[in-house]
Amino acid sequence: MSKSTITSVELNYLVFRYLHESGFNHSAFSLGFEAGINKCDIDGNLVPPGALITIVQKGLQYIEMEANVNNSDIDIDEDFSLLKPLDLITKDVDELQEIIKEKKREKIQNDPGKDKEKAKEHVDEPERQPGIERERERRDRDKDQEKEKEKIEKDKEQEKDKEKEKEKEKQQMERKDKAKLDENAVGGGPEPMDITPSSQPAASEISSSDVIILEGHNSEVFACAWSPTGSLLASGSGDSTARIWTIPDGHCGSSVQTTPASVHVLKHFKGRTNEKSKDVTTLDWNGEGTLLATGSYDGQARIWSRDGELKNTLIKHKGPIFSLKWNKKGDFLLSGSVDKTAIAWDTKTWECKQQFEFHSAPTLDVDWRNNSSFATCSTDHMIFVCKIGESRPIKSFAGHQGEVNAIKWDPTGALLASCSDDGTAKIWSMKHDKCLYDFTDHSKEIYTIRWSPTGLGTSNPTQQLVLASASFDSTIKLWDVDQGRILYSLDGHRQPVYSVAFSPNGEYLASGSLDQCLHIWSVKDGKILKTYRGGGGIFEVCWNKEGDKIAACFSNNTVCVMDFRI
Repeated sequence: MSKSTITSVELNYLVFRYLHESGFNHSAFSLGFEAGINKCDIDGNLVPPGALITIVQKGLQYIEMEANVNNSDIDIDEDFSLLKPLDLITKDVDELQEIIKEKKREKIQNDPGKDKEKAKEHVDEPERQPGIERERERRDRDKDQEKEKEKIEKDKEQEKDKEKEKEKEKQQMERKDKAKLDENAVGGGPEPMDITPSSQPAASEISSSDVIILEGHNSEVFACAWSPTGSLLASGSGDSTARIWTIPDGHCGSSVQTTPASVHVLKHFKGRTNEKSKDVTTLDWNGEGTLLATGSYDGQARIWSRDGELKNTLIKHKGPIFSLKWNKKGDFLLSGSVDKTAIAWDTKTWECKQQFEFHSAPTLDVDWRNNSSFATCSTDHMIFVCKIGESRPIKSFAGHQGEVNAIKWDPTGALLASCSDDGTAKIWSMKHDKCLYDFTDHSKEIYTIRWSPTGLGTSNPTQQLVLASASFDSTIKLWDVDQGRILYSLDGHRQPVYSVAFSPNGEYLASGSLDQCLHIWSVKDGKILKTYRGGGGIFEVCWNKEGDKIAACFSNNTVCVMDFRI
């Protein structure tokens, strides 16, 4: 009988999938790039979720069985409880057998009577026939089950008796309380009403009948973005495609829509086969809404027309692209990659204007400060402010103790916000070397941050500027950056929050989590106004330019669009 073996390629893929499923996307992409996952011929659709855990668990169980079964001179415990998981991982079978023998001897010494009884059975009984032995074991098992059943029934009866007793005591206490009220009552008026503390009104649930569900992707949808003009919605997926959906005007939902949304499929591969190396990781529209840029796992950026026509392919990065941003003017496109670099592309010629090689590890995010300068952040814990034409960073920010996941300039370009795996969000200024504020209220990694479209430099200049941070601790924090303090902790999700987005008027915040819920919050008082429960974890949420529709992309391969009306 041949032994099944697992190759290093297969093991790498299982670890890659485990990291991806656990939400460690940056680590997954880094491993995938280093191990060449994109070159392996494993069909990911055939590998079930949690495969690595399942295989490791089964391996431990097999080692337990092997160690116990080979102890022929000692009885086997059915629950194999004599071995600890760490022993199973660190010791070979011979050592495990010695541990079992020693544990058995200890048990025998602690219960000598039981050992004598067992020894007597072995001496006195004649050799048993296999069939009779199995029948006797079955009868013993049945007896044990019957005893267990009787015990459960007895426990239930006792529990019922206790409940009755408690109810009786409760009624007696209520009668006593009522008697006291009657004694203290003046004028014999009506009995006082039960007063409950005022609580936050329950958020209204957005019904699935009021939602457009866009189907067509064959894998998780990682990114989505509304065009700044018109009603086009772009989505990027692990199926190596992006899609541009035309969302009909008017209300969303099956009760209103009679025709499905039209769609352009933007294939990132040639031929019929899906190439996992071309998963779409990020996308961004230019300011006019005429061009869509997509970044892919293969390290290439692609430029598409709003009709889905491939205009250009930008090839220079040597690793997956994690971030793509157009500047406001639209004459440069910025890309950040696992290859540790950022590239500014000239959109007139589509050639590399300048490659910035300052980081010592993968670049995770990029963000424009103005039309010629920008910031980059990395797993190397550093943030650099760069300018086209300059060969060195014009500013360096050091202070984070973990990977810096995201950076965002405020609407004026005066303040830079950053968030990290170290659980902190920080505010930086070009006038200082150290951070202005260090927000430490989160208890786990902070995945993303967003500035409100309010204050100076926005269309809502009289409203307060607010920073939102979303964390793996399942909370969102709203920060007052003028005072450097927390405004609200939004505690409505039950799993990591991957995405937040402010409405165009700055009054509302949408959030999406792995708990499958999209919440819409009031920025004014930090309360949930509406909730939509989808069919998978949510990777990104975004508002359209009018602020009356919200899109969300899910791990169950769908994109959902819903109306926002208070």
